[in-house]
Amino acid sequence: MSSDHEYGGGAEKAGRLRAAEYVRMSTEHQQYSTENQREKIREYATRRGLEIVRTYADEGKSGLKIDGRQALQDLIRDVQRGDVDYSVILVYDVSRWGRFQDSDESAYYEYLCRRSGMKVIYCAEQFENDGSPVSAIVKGVKRAMAGEYSRELSAKVFAGQCRLIELGYRQGGPAGYGLRRVLVDQHGLVKAPLARGEHKSLQSDRVILVPGPDSEVRIVRMIYQWFVDESLNESEIVARLNAMRIRTDLEREWTRSTVREVLTNEKYIGNNVYNRVSFKLRSVRVANPADTWIRKEHAFQAIVPAELFFTVQGIMRARARRYSNDELIERLRNLYARRGFLSGVVIDETDGMPSASVYMYRFGSLIRAYQAVGFTPDRDYRYLEANRFLRRLHPEIVASTEERIVSLGGSAERDAATDVLTVNNEFTCSVVLARCQTRLSGHLFWKIRFDASLLPDVTVAVRLDASNAAALDYYLLPRLDFCLQRISLRERNSIEFESYRFDTLDYLYAMAQRARFRRSA
Repeated sequence: MSSDHEYGGGAEKAGRLRAAEYVRMSTEHQQYSTENQREKIREYATRRGLEIVRTYADEGKSGLKIDGRQALQDLIRDVQRGDVDYSVILVYDVSRWGRFQDSDESAYYEYLCRRSGMKVIYCAEQFENDGSPVSAIVKGVKRAMAGEYSRELSAKVFAGQCRLIELGYRQGGPAGYGLRRVLVDQHGLVKAPLARGEHKSLQSDRVILVPGPDSEVRIVRMIYQWFVDESLNESEIVARLNAMRIRTDLEREWTRSTVREVLTNEKYIGNNVYNRVSFKLRSVRVANPADTWIRKEHAFQAIVPAELFFTVQGIMRARARRYSNDELIERLRNLYARRGFLSGVVIDETDGMPSASVYMYRFGSLIRAYQAVGFTPDRDYRYLEANRFLRRLHPEIVASTEERIVSLGGSAERDAATDVLTVNNEFTCSVVLARCQTRLSGHLFWKIRFDASLLPDVTVAVRLDASNAAALDYYLLPRLDFCLQRISLRERNSIEFESYRFDTLDYLYAMAQRARFRRSA
């Protein structure tokens, strides 16, 4: 254990010194449960005469990056602000501070605390964190060992997953349209189907894929037939499916990328394929060359004949060969100039563009194709993808609101240019989507802008959840009560905002019902 030492900071009082504890648990051994960490830290504090006045806890969080570790971010922010009532930070050991792949990153976060006069003490380590050369050397070795542990664990987990793939078991991810996940025991006997979002509970259980509902299987086969027999391209198939009001397994409209997923994924012929992309240790997502994929043929029951599947792949490769490398790069360069960034989704969703798989097939990976046009994917463009999703979601919500009002006997006229609804010729209503955003502190917030030019009587603000994939709740905001151009909502809001919050739009629909009035005699 660390030896007795001097403590710095400005929160010392007469008597016992005040300390904060930081604990973190990912999914590792029970040795590192937060309760065990707290017990050891409090034993240390008792022996050293320290009073623990604040706990920062990251439960179920990986130590590879600071992203998502809200408690550590809060700790560093509080220390830098100087708004704390403690002078020491107690951590169980170096690995609980983090298993950062760059040991300098771990040192940097500790430096931020030390620069603010706050000492970090590793209670279970056999060295004194006093800034001495010996301490620096030992701590550096410990940090490197913590990062190496994650790398070794990643390699072992990957090897185990590859083994399970070769045995015919599914490793993560949704089943996809036309397929379903089923839970089996260690002897291969079916236990139960798994709904979306459900996971196995026993380590010995495994997951396989089985054909989905007959209606979905029939649609999958029709997609293949349209592509081969009628020579429809992906965009034409998308238009036909959406015109038939057929939705994907996520209850969304079809896109080029979702159709391409059906046409190119080997799971539809029963093959279990793994390692097509890598995201090891939360590094950059990389599309792997086909010769590094792990494949188990005939692992599941096929719903598409193998001959038909490979005919589609042949057509796609022949179609790809129509473009020279220079033509492919020129198209990609033009797309980059128009959009300002690139991704597989952007390529697949752009009409007239060869698919992302064509670039992967021709250049070995998307990264190499990006490099050829001067694009380096070193930023997180997920928020842009979220905005694209919002642009698709908005008209769906407006249309469903309009249909529901009409179904209740009311009238709703939508302005095609502005999407403003005029309800029963009595009031106007505008629907706005509020994207969930994250502050540097990790707290969530939503910005709502009022359209000053349209001046609707009621603004329906749809607040999206943290993934920006579904509605979280609704705010019905009358113009008479909100004269501002914009407002910002937090996870918890004052009563002046919460009084307008609803879990559903039932209150709006009730407003749309006509009321009968008696004439006075």
